Amino acid sequence: MKRILDFFWPLVGFAAVAVSLWLLHREFKGEAVGPEVWEHLKSISLGHYLLAMLSTLVAYAALAWYDRIALLHLGIKNISWVFISLCSFTTYALAHNIGATVFSGGMVRYRAYHSKGLSAAQVAVLVAICSLTFALGTVLLGGIISVLEPEQLSRFRGKLPEYLRSLTDPTTARLIGVVFLSGVAIYVIGSILRFKPLIIRGFRLEYPKPGITVRQLLAAPLELLGAAGIIFFSLPDAGNPGYFAVLAVFIASFSAALWSNAPGGLGVFEWFFISAMPEMPKTQVLAALLVFRFFYLLIPFFLSIFVVIAFERNRLKEVLHTESHHPLASGEIKQTSDRNRAGIP
Repeated sequence: MKRILDFFWPLVGFAAVAVSLWLLHREFKGEAVGPEVWEHLKSISLGHYLLAMLSTLVAYAALAWYDRIALLHLGIKNISWVFISLCSFTTYALAHNIGATVFSGGMVRYRAYHSKGLSAAQVAVLVAICSLTFALGTVLLGGIISVLEPEQLSRFRGKLPEYLRSLTDPTTARLIGVVFLSGVAIYVIGSILRFKPLIIRGFRLEYPKPGITVRQLLAAPLELLGAAGIIFFSLPDAGNPGYFAVLAVFIASFSAALWSNAPGGLGVFEWFFISAMPEMPKTQVLAALLVFRFFYLLIPFFLSIFVVIAFERNRLKEVLHTESHHPLASGEIKQTSDRNRAGIP
């Protein structure tokens, strides 16, 4: 069964990409996409590009904070911020582009933190806390938006499956927002009152201390605010619905991309976002999304490859150095073995 699932979910992801790209093709059919998008990219001012870059740095700094928070939950304080930042940056840069199921919190984090003395169980808890932190931020901001501006979800009217279309009704959206915020409140109360830990097949996940919970509720929204800021600053002023609307559409589109399991959310994210911004020309929105992909996904992805190569190279050098200085190096082991067989002490 596991072997079947190993093939099933990647197929689901690629199918989602194919369907989304077809939908995007239908959206832009008959339009001169390339030249218009290029003109929009050139029309973005240098100041706005710099603000988009700053938003990217804010988002990745918040992601590094995720790891730091998880390490504090584990009681580990001796790992430097530089190491944590590089590990987090590499993990998320690869996961965002290739797929969270492949790298997120798994191989990359294990290789990095195991070199600092963490066990596999500790890395598993770290991954769980980071995932929980992201979920908290999504639920918290999603709840706030649904309560304060429930009409934002009406942007997806006609784009959701039949069983989800009731979500676009303002009353239903506000009710869901209250449920989301109540869930966050229960989590905070559980942290304060120290509810019993969650145990799944021997895996134990305890409620974090209140200080950790406060950090989670700050770090997660900060990451989403930064990521949405990249798109907001890349959109022109004319027709721009405002940061709050961009944030709402970003959270919904990004969540849909994650659920689709599509590599990098390719096509899924773009189609949802463009469909939910009818007040702006599609090519302008597409240009902003390309800036987002370039700053938030592609540049970090290429940089992360060099980080992984440098890390593995250093690890290999350490192993070779250790072996060459071992008191029983390969030559000495052979000599000792020969002397033992000869009966020489």
